[in-house]
Amino acid sequence: MRPVRAVPRLPKRAHDGHKGTFGTVLVVAGSSGMAGAAVLAATAALRSGAGLVQVAVQRALQPVLAVAVPCATTLVRTAANVRAAAARCQAIVAGPGLGASPSTRALVRTLLAVPDVPRVFDADACNVLAPLPKDRALASRGPLLLTPHPGEAARLLGCTTAAVQRDRRAALSALCARSGGVVVLKGAGTLVGDGRRSFHNRTGNPGMATGGSGDVLAGLLGALLAQGMAPFDAACLAVHVHGAAGDRVAARLGEAGLIASDLPLAIAEELRR
Repeated sequence: MRPVRAVPRLPKRAHDGHKGTFGTVLVVAGSSGMAGAAVLAATAALRSGAGLVQVAVQRALQPVLAVAVPCATTLVRTAANVRAAAARCQAIVAGPGLGASPSTRALVRTLLAVPDVPRVFDADACNVLAPLPKDRALASRGPLLLTPHPGEAARLLGCTTAAVQRDRRAALSALCARSGGVVVLKGAGTLVGDGRRSFHNRTGNPGMATGGSGDVLAGLLGALLAQGMAPFDAACLAVHVHGAAGDRVAARLGEAGLIASDLPLAIAEELRR
């Protein structure tokens, strides 16, 4: 893949824009014991410029989301509700905190069938796709972005985490070929690829190796897509800004004390630049 070094920029916001101008992100995330994943992804999407964020959760978690992310709306996570909401949004983020269950597998199949809308599959949405077929790309009716960490990448490829880490560029190429989409291979020096181009991120620090950091990245990526960025460009900008936000927090607090909920506000600060 041809290396790309320039970091894309988020288009300037129109002075006469309104919340509909900047897109709706549907976040399909969270489960019992993992409500925080939905909170982090939704908060990140809002802090990254999305006009509207709607979160599909279990009914019992709706009050939690309403308090934790009052700027987002919620819906009960049924197949019919998700399908209807997906048809009205400009980007979908699915997977954080869902659990690798049969219901997650069914939701992922539902979302793969939604036409045209770019979708970000993170965490358990990646896990339920594993292993990816070797002889064909995934059948997705719209742009697909996968954001695996090395362990998830190994499951998708049917190999070991050590093998992924031994040759991350080869793993990235294989993931792009077998998914047919844009892949963000997370870790120190996150890689982005679309099968033709690759981007090696240089921002970030070890303090970001903390629970929920990936949920924030998924929400950020969804917001950039909802604002009209092309998938590869959105992924490159997302990983750069996510890492820079982590560096900004670490400069204030140190790496050891950085937690994922520090990142959304720092992302907003980075996007001002």
